[in-house]
Amino acid sequence: MSFADKVSSIRIILIPVFVSLLIYSHTQPYCRYFATLVFVLAVLSDLFDGLVARMKKEKSELGQIIDPLADKLLLLTAFISLYLLHFNIYLWVVLIVVSRDVIILLGFIILHFLKIDVTVSPSIWGKLTTFFQMTMVLWVLLNIPYSFFIAFLTVIFTLISGIDYFIRGVKAANVRINSSHY
Repeated sequence: MSFADKVSSIRIILIPVFVSLLIYSHTQPYCRYFATLVFVLAVLSDLFDGLVARMKKEKSELGQIIDPLADKLLLLTAFISLYLLHFNIYLWVVLIVVSRDVIILLGFIILHFLKIDVTVSPSIWGKLTTFFQMTMVLWVLLNIPYSFFIAFLTVIFTLISGIDYFIRGVKAANVRINSSHY
């Protein structure tokens, strides 16, 4: 396991710590600050593991799975937890964020059952989506009165990246199907 993969693993381990601190933040207000700190550490670890992997040229199969998985687990857990624990976050934003990832996952499951091995690499839209989703979570954690604007940007980039991944997945599957006929 490479160093970058270990950093991604730590990000996954931080998720239950983050949720526990959120739960206790209603009775122990200082826990909200610690939850914010843990979330920031997790976000920074995402930047750090990518930087380390590129600098050391450590591209591993595990890293290609664990890094985006850690991001998705962190963000989905954050959005769902913030809503369920009655933090100031719109339900429609949570539903769109969660739905996008569920639809993408279902697409990969369908392709897997059709025996179509598709690798879709991260796009600029996916990276911008992650940035805005992380920003929105921080906005909520810091209790900054966020405007409709930050929610709107998060949703717009979430939808654009979902459509982008769908289109790229369909194209990759079509190429794969067409090439197997020859």
